[in-house]
Amino acid sequence: MTLLPQPHADWRSPRFRLADTTPAVLQFQDGRHAPGELQVISRTGGLLFLSRPVDQGSVVKLMFRTDRGPVLGTAEMLIPVARTQQPFRFLALPESDQCILQAAFQSGLYRNTDEEEWMEEFRAAMVNWNPYPWRRRVRAIVAAVTLAALCFGSAMYFFSVHLK
Repeated sequence: MTLLPQPHADWRSPRFRLADTTPAVLQFQDGRHAPGELQVISRTGGLLFLSRPVDQGSVVKLMFRTDRGPVLGTAEMLIPVARTQQPFRFLALPESDQCILQAAFQSGLYRNTDEEEWMEEFRAAMVNWNPYPWRRRVRAIVAAVTLAALCFGSAMYFFSVHLK
């Protein structure tokens, strides 16, 4: 098995959200198996949907299929993020499986979650973006002054007609 280099603290491996349901199987050191579903994958790990969490620190064999072939690696289970979602990191992945995974990433079947997050942030910024913030204030002031003038004019007319 090829050991994976540990990423730098300030560098994050691109994550890909799977477009389709991708079954996964965990094999424990005692021979037990547990089914799961792969939700997010990267070169260094991913996120599994499990019926119940696995003990943090458990080392398992993880197998799942991509459109380019099966991938089998050794993974460490990390702290669950929800009752049914648990991240993992690859401890070892054969070079052939790394190639299969990389080819799957390039196939377009997976969506890059980093790009999606950036696009969502950009869309949100565009919705709230106002290139001329002073115009909104000026319009509000003009509207308030106009409304006050109309009210004042109406009141003056009312008093002039009824006080005569």
